[in-house]
Amino acid sequence: MQLSMNTRLYAGAVFITMATVESGGLFLIRLLKKNNPFTSFQTAFFRAGHAHAGVFTILFCVAQLYIDSLTLQYPIQEHLLRIGFGLAPILIPGGFFAAASGKGLTAPNKWICLIYAGAIILAISLISLGILLIRSAVG
Repeated sequence: MQLSMNTRLYAGAVFITMATVESGGLFLIRLLKKNNPFTSFQTAFFRAGHAHAGVFTILFCVAQLYIDSLTLQYPIQEHLLRIGFGLAPILIPGGFFAAASGKGLTAPNKWICLIYAGAIILAISLISLGILLIRSAVG
C-alpha cells in the first residue's frame, strides 16, 4: 500500500505525539494510589480524557487511509478532513483534563467547552468523510 505524502506527514506527527498519551497512562497509575489527591469527579474525567485520547488517535490514523482513497475536487477538502480528525484527539481529551483541573473540583469548569467543540468538529468530519466515501462508491 502506498501512502500519500500528507498521510505520512499527518500520521507521523500523531505517532510522535502518542508519547503524550502513553505518559498519560503513567499519570493514571498515580490515581490508583490510596493517597490520591483528586476528587472522584476529577479521577473520572482524567480517565475519560485518557481513553478518548487513545481512541480518537486510532480513529485519526484509520481516517487518513480512507481520505487517501478519495479523489477530491479541491485539495482544501482533504486538509480540512485531516485537520478535523486531528483536532478530536486534542480538543476532546484536552477538554476532559482542563475541565477537571483545579484543587478539589467536583464539577467541570468552563473548559468543558473544548469537549463540545471537539465533538462538533469530529461529527462534521465523520459525516463529511462518510458522504464523500458513499459518493465515490456510487458516482
